[in-house]
Amino acid sequence: MTRLAMPKADEGVLARRGEIAEALRAIVGTEWVVDHPDGLRPFESDGLTAYRQTPLVVALPENTAEVQAILRYCSGSGIRVVPRGSGTSLSGGSLPLADAVLLVMSRFNRILEIDFENRAVTVQPGVTNLNITNAVADRGFYYAPDPSSQIACSIGGNVAENSGGVHCLKYGITTNNILGLEMVLVDGEVIRLGGKHLDAEGYDLLALMTGSEGLLGVVTEVTVRILQAPETARAVLLGFPSSEDGGQCVAEIIAAGIIPGGMEMMDRPAIHAAEDYVRAGYPRDVEALLIVELDGPKGEVDFLLDRVEQIGRANRASYVRVSQSETERQLFWAGRKAAFPAVGRISPDYYCMDGTIPRKALPAVLHRMRELSGQYGLLVANVFHAGDGNLHPLICYDANKPGELEAAEAFGADILRLCVEVGGVLTGEHGVGVEKRDLMPAMFSETDLMQQQRVKCAFDPDQLLNPGKVFPVLHRCAELGRMHVHRGQMPFPDLPRF
Repeated sequence: MTRLAMPKADEGVLARRGEIAEALRAIVGTEWVVDHPDGLRPFESDGLTAYRQTPLVVALPENTAEVQAILRYCSGSGIRVVPRGSGTSLSGGSLPLADAVLLVMSRFNRILEIDFENRAVTVQPGVTNLNITNAVADRGFYYAPDPSSQIACSIGGNVAENSGGVHCLKYGITTNNILGLEMVLVDGEVIRLGGKHLDAEGYDLLALMTGSEGLLGVVTEVTVRILQAPETARAVLLGFPSSEDGGQCVAEIIAAGIIPGGMEMMDRPAIHAAEDYVRAGYPRDVEALLIVELDGPKGEVDFLLDRVEQIGRANRASYVRVSQSETERQLFWAGRKAAFPAVGRISPDYYCMDGTIPRKALPAVLHRMRELSGQYGLLVANVFHAGDGNLHPLICYDANKPGELEAAEAFGADILRLCVEVGGVLTGEHGVGVEKRDLMPAMFSETDLMQQQRVKCAFDPDQLLNPGKVFPVLHRCAELGRMHVHRGQMPFPDLPRF
């Protein structure tokens, strides 16, 4: 069971478990409903495994009509619904509820259309991020956002969390690469936002839905933008005697007007863990390692590599190595992309944070994190998207040792508060979920949070979709000023309305 405060379970719904399961079987078929305790266990957490909760029942629809039917049934019966993709969320965004149907979208796994002429691909939300690139690579195209979990994470989950990746500094995060969505609202209505055209008229609801963490609707189809692979891509490894030197180098590269295709940084614990795991050729005698990739025409890449090397040496880089082949470039990235599982080999558990800060604050924040590491007595391995200031500190702990999880949580909360203090934000790409929910007041005022909840109420007035996530205090929609019509009568009917 999770130790977090979650919405109180509805005893009436719990008592109807069998009835609810039968109703869902009538919609998706007996094979695609899970309600046995042993079958439910694999779904009790997502990538944030510190928190667990057994769901009421799991339903795995195959098409939009089945999603519609499930949401209509649940909405009409007052049953909560938690949408889930591949379960790789690192913020507890798809943590189940004891009285909620867990709506698992993994059977939505088909690529529906590849349109090279319009540079667009339409897929179902269960298609993995990497498979989009694999489907178009033979024609020299790719999908730019590339989370380290791209081999497993689904595009629907990327939309829900507005995921990033190592190449998002230059090419943008998910919201910059999504063209259109099909979504099912809580009452079963299907809406389409955007399309293959460049811009849609009216309010930018597409951007609103991207990053909405399953609170506003269930994504059933996604159209993404694909890009032509650059003519040349080369990467350089820069090793530094301190993380502060590496952080300063990052700031100066951007200040020089250079926008790398990717710019990632690791500290000593992460470097050693990745090198032991992947054998990428990383230096072991440096405190910080910066991977900078330049892409574009060959002449431009060669020129910018020289500039980056000069900036690195001016910031005390003691190690410089430029990739000499595509295989070597991929090996550089293989170490970085395997950093999370690599750290898992050196610690029984780790807690992955996701704050984002201004680039100029990197040296000071890294210094303060080392102080906090000593204060809490827990190792922290830093792996982050240096170019856009998106930090991923991995706090190592042992859940079997009393008090260590609590210490890791407190350490992580201090890191996130620090991010806000220096002008940053609580999350860059993992979302708020349950992990950062109770820290939202550190960044937003009560008025800000209530305004965000009004948006939630516009789409989900009964608070049935993914409740208990994002908002530290969940207000009833009536408390937020939503118009209540009782038996056809509006309040104050004598007032003029526009």
